[in-house]
Amino acid sequence: MDKYTDVELLAMLKKNEKRNFVFNYIINLYQERIYWHIRKILISHEDANDVTQNTFIKVFENLSKFKGQSKIYTWMYKIATNESLSFLKKKRKYFFEPLHKVSSGLLSNLKSEKYFDGNDAERKLQEATLTLPTKQRIAFNMKYFDKMKYKQISEILGTSVGALKANYHHAKNKIQEFLKEN
Repeated sequence: MDKYTDVELLAMLKKNEKRNFVFNYIINLYQERIYWHIRKILISHEDANDVTQNTFIKVFENLSKFKGQSKIYTWMYKIATNESLSFLKKKRKYFFEPLHKVSSGLLSNLKSEKYFDGNDAERKLQEATLTLPTKQRIAFNMKYFDKMKYKQISEILGTSVGALKANYHHAKNKIQEFLKEN
């Protein structure tokens, strides 16, 4: 259980001398979950490490601006998601490839990923998720793997609950189809 509530952390943030403490506290509390969220989007361990670091730099730079209109975790997840999507867009621009080709590159990374320690079923599920459009893949990952509620995913992705449910439903059907065929 968390030692401090978001309200207590926000109160500490207002005391400038507690800012570093709060930052270190939330890193320790959320770093692993943020990393795995990013990793499911980018697949590569090295890329996920870089984007996780960039995420926490953004969190640190903007922590004093956080108003508490959402949970700290939700706010950080949104930053991590945006950083991951920005990374994919930069990668696409750098290689002048459409986004679906970037996904096939991610699939190649998954197949050769030395840090992947899952079994064949997990690898197949990851391969199936990589066939999805980016929005569907992220919605599926957050709902299926991270067990997040639609309302929380909606806040992070800035989309309606109805659209998320549709994305998740389509993603689930496409994954089932992929797994049947493979």
